[in-house]
Amino acid sequence: SNWNLGALIGMPEYMNGIWYLSLMTIGVGFIAGRGGIAFIIGGFVAYWFLSPMLSVLDMFPADATGQTIDTPGPLRLLLYRPLGIGMLIGGAIMGVILASPLIVSAIKSMQKAAKVETGISTEEMPIKLLYIAVGGAVILLFVMAWTSVETIGLGRGIAMALLGTLWIWMAGIIRSEAIGRTNWSPLSGMTLVGITLLIVLTQAFNMGRDESIIAALMVGAAMCVAMSQATDLMLDLKTGYLVGATPRKQQMGQFAGAWLGPIVVIFVIFILNESHGLGSDKLPAPQAQALASTIDGIMGGDVPTEKYIAGAVLGGILSAVMGGLGITVGLGFYLPFNIVLTYSLGTLARELSDRFVGKTWSEEIGIPVAAGLIVGEALVGVGDALRIVIQS
Repeated sequence: SNWNLGALIGMPEYMNGIWYLSLMTIGVGFIAGRGGIAFIIGGFVAYWFLSPMLSVLDMFPADATGQTIDTPGPLRLLLYRPLGIGMLIGGAIMGVILASPLIVSAIKSMQKAAKVETGISTEEMPIKLLYIAVGGAVILLFVMAWTSVETIGLGRGIAMALLGTLWIWMAGIIRSEAIGRTNWSPLSGMTLVGITLLIVLTQAFNMGRDESIIAALMVGAAMCVAMSQATDLMLDLKTGYLVGATPRKQQMGQFAGAWLGPIVVIFVIFILNESHGLGSDKLPAPQAQALASTIDGIMGGDVPTEKYIAGAVLGGILSAVMGGLGITVGLGFYLPFNIVLTYSLGTLARELSDRFVGKTWSEEIGIPVAAGLIVGEALVGVGDALRIVIQS
């Protein structure tokens, strides 16, 4: 639930003084600590600097009917979210460009280690597996695209598979950077951009509306799962590095357990649908609605290209100044501001804890408590939904 503190103290509605009542969000902010400061700054710049500037200059955007948009929800969807997505993409591209020498060096090092029996070759999965995985991803996405509708054909299927594989890689970089610094994931936005790219591609092939949407959603769903799994693996490898784990064993464990996640998620979604109903007021499925409206806009030629480009340029500049800055600031633009506000409480608590109690206390007591808040709130939510299903 939310608490509209802004209305109680007389803040203008466009400044969005609504707080998200969630101990989980506070826990996430505490764990991230200073890594989430740029994320917080992004949200505050959007709603507490740009929105007042737009109000003073009387430059709020208008919808198709000419009605001024100055409320937080529509303003985010029309302006700040596209800018944020552009910043995420621009920041990631700049990061790849700046890190390209390191990426090439790492690949060459893995190839060299594969030829000689070294400590690296025994701790890492063979580099050939990476090439097989990339090829397998292209083949699987091609099969999904080719079998989705009858009008795809060989050439269109290959083009969609190549685009999908490339975007999985790029979005994986963006999500890893965002989660590593803020513990928050822009998965829905990356999926939205991926499906947008696929629809643009299918429209370039002069496919019909229904065929274009079906094919893009089929391939986009697979891309979403792949992005999620890839980011999860990279974060686990980072944690494993900190505690001295063997990467090969971690990767084998991930591969062995990857099948369990979809089964659990299907069960949870079934429980939530039975208890609240997908699309209802209690479970509105805003991402699905956002995707539907985005698809309608694309099919109608209403793509916020200028905002994506402006955000990408800004994100690229920020990441050139400081590594990852464009991604974290862009995430603050992208996410709802009520989450950013509550998240900032956790970051503030971590800063106060480090300063007055000590970093040792924060790491040994504060972080485990924060992790408990995250797990506890998630379990309570699922448990409450399960109770409703049992009683109904």
